[in-house]
Amino acid sequence: MAPDPNTPSGSGAASREESTVKVPAKDPKKKDEKKDEKQSEEDLQLKQQLELYVERVQDPEPGIQKTALESMRNLAGEIGKEYVKRQSDEAPIDDLMELVQQIVAFHMKHNAEPEAVDLLMEVEDLDLLIEHVDKANFKRTCLYLTSSARYLPGPDDMLVLDIAYMIYLKCEEYANALQIALYLDNLQYVKQVFTSCHDVLKKKQFAYIIARHGITFELDDEMAADDTDRELLQDIVNNSKLSEGYLTLARDIEVMEPKSPEDIYKAHLLDGRASTGASVDSARQNLAATFVNAFVNAGFGQDKLMTVPTDGGSSGNWLFKNKEHGKASAAASLGMILLWDLDSGLAQLDKYLHSNDPHVIAGALLGVGIVNCGIKNDCDPALALLSEYLDREDASIRIGAVMGLALAYAGTQNEQIRSKLTPILNDAKAPLDLIAFTAISLGLVYVGSCNEEVAQAILFALMDRSEAELQDPLTRFLPLGLGLLYLGKQESVDATAEVSKTFNDKIRKYCDMTLASCAYAGTGNVLKVQNLLGHCAQHLEKGETHQGPAVLGIAMVAMAEELGVEMAIRSLEHLLQYGEQNIRRAVPLALGLLCISNPKVNVMDTLSRLSHDTDSEVAMAAVISLGLIGAGTNNARIAGMLRNLSSYYYKDASLLFCVRIAQGLVHLGKGLLTLNPYHSERFLLSPTALAGLVTMLHACLDMKAIILGKYHYVLYFLVLAMQPRMLLTVDENLKPISVPVRVGQAVDVVGQAGRPKTITGFQTHSTPVLLAAGDRAELATEKYIPLSPILEGFVILKENPDYREDH
Repeated sequence: MAPDPNTPSGSGAASREESTVKVPAKDPKKKDEKKDEKQSEEDLQLKQQLELYVERVQDPEPGIQKTALESMRNLAGEIGKEYVKRQSDEAPIDDLMELVQQIVAFHMKHNAEPEAVDLLMEVEDLDLLIEHVDKANFKRTCLYLTSSARYLPGPDDMLVLDIAYMIYLKCEEYANALQIALYLDNLQYVKQVFTSCHDVLKKKQFAYIIARHGITFELDDEMAADDTDRELLQDIVNNSKLSEGYLTLARDIEVMEPKSPEDIYKAHLLDGRASTGASVDSARQNLAATFVNAFVNAGFGQDKLMTVPTDGGSSGNWLFKNKEHGKASAAASLGMILLWDLDSGLAQLDKYLHSNDPHVIAGALLGVGIVNCGIKNDCDPALALLSEYLDREDASIRIGAVMGLALAYAGTQNEQIRSKLTPILNDAKAPLDLIAFTAISLGLVYVGSCNEEVAQAILFALMDRSEAELQDPLTRFLPLGLGLLYLGKQESVDATAEVSKTFNDKIRKYCDMTLASCAYAGTGNVLKVQNLLGHCAQHLEKGETHQGPAVLGIAMVAMAEELGVEMAIRSLEHLLQYGEQNIRRAVPLALGLLCISNPKVNVMDTLSRLSHDTDSEVAMAAVISLGLIGAGTNNARIAGMLRNLSSYYYKDASLLFCVRIAQGLVHLGKGLLTLNPYHSERFLLSPTALAGLVTMLHACLDMKAIILGKYHYVLYFLVLAMQPRMLLTVDENLKPISVPVRVGQAVDVVGQAGRPKTITGFQTHSTPVLLAAGDRAELATEKYIPLSPILEGFVILKENPDYREDH
């Protein structure tokens, strides 16, 4: 590389340091041997610099003298070894660190950021990086840091992300800093991003990012001084703009027309026998149609079953085509259709709250929770409405209210809810199903908070269960509620896990597996995956249930990054071949979680094979998982498979019910929604979304008792993970604006030289657009500058002042 023409001629030390960092990354020995007379002036200069460099590393330590004559990379490697040796001998390392300073400065100037980062990791001094980073190289440096963090053991991974956060703040890249603050789950950092940035428009973009992540965040005077600005920002954080944006997308794509379950089943494409089976078990079929209708028309505000006015002026007709607990799901489905639209949602559900049928009231209460899911409101309408039903006589009404609170306030850590729900856990007269749903609700409201009071309440409730109650399938929700408190919090679970070792044998192992899998969910911790695989390898007598959560745990831990996902899929294939029956029943669900809303062909084929399994539980799990991997994708191949399955199982009411649910999931929100808990280019994991998915999957571990029994409404826990898979661009006044964007497969460009393309095989569309799993978007015009580094969800565009139209 040519010497820098702008080299400052300062003091001798400065110029000497400048010269040391200009050493070429080639083998200097060869240079010494080549005594060519025709050396250019530049070569002579480099030779002098090299001699100076050798002089500077004169040291009694022979190892270092030797390394000074090696190329830069070799030198860095030797320093790493030397550092370890000196650390073990407790020898001084000052001279080594001086060398490291120079090598890092050299690498950072010569586009070798990954080498600089690796060296600093070796010598455990990443802080040095911050002073060497500038506007030219910070992006590549931080990209390498954030990518390598996934493969580092704790606490190194957090340290690396901390450094990346500091670098982004230093370079005033606040949106990237915010992403890392959310990844670290550090609200102090989030606050710091708001206080450091003084551009209100950028703060609005931050608010959209926080809203998408789904955490509760209160803005104060420091973060936004102006009252009207603060109100607007809080509105965005509270997600009150979500319904409006989603409907804008739907209108643009022209899918506002409501769909009926028949439009999804497409029975006319099958041969004669499927249509004759329609009369079998009609209450079960109507219940399936209720769910399909709710999933397909989710958030659109209109459908062909629940919102159509009848001649009598009430829309109760469809409701009464369902039996008893089926009415609860039917009433709640209205909440799903009016998802995120508080005003009309609460108004339309109100009439069901005055019903005489306890199941209808329970469903309406659950519907209120669904409408409020992910939306926060200063008036707290859900809390006011639902809390007065918590002490009713009827257990189903109480369960409706408890579940409603869980969905409306998931992740908010709301103290009022804790004070209302913990007494139910300690109530000796309360039925087991109510206690189970209360534990789940507390787990969801306090997800990932490690709240000790809630943990103790659930632990005591577990200890109070009798032998007979521990056999009940619903008891599995108690350990799960406990696990959700520690979702992704790793070692914080240890104390609670110790307590769980004192439990009755029936539940102890189940508790262990559930706590371990929740605490390490989304961390990619290889040792935990090995541990869980070890538990799955044991061949136990019948009646043991703890291997189910262990299999799900493998998927929960490994879903953190693509490589882990591929390896987990292979491990699960082995479990299918060698595992006991209870493991085989959980494998399809684990595959569903690994590829959620991302239909990979190999997984699709495996699930298709398992959907014809001789064990009906395995077949049901596989069918539901086909729905999960295709959720919201409208995938034609999965839709075709499910149609064929509906004709294959036309006499089996239970399996047909599962096929219908899966069909509803594949067409979730008419293909506009996703269930993937990961967002922001798979960097951030939404804790409430994962919690909702895991709850539903744990319920599926015992299909017959829960989903096919009277607790089918646990399927509504999926609403926690539902998000529009859209890119909606808005202008500075937050009004939708259409601009051309390129959408293509994302390419990993970490550590690549130059400025490689970040997407491949792209197509150009006008916003708003849909983004599939693994897609990335970039603006196809220079007229606007996006305020978010990642084009997903709501992105604010500001006009580029330097843009000139070509005439």
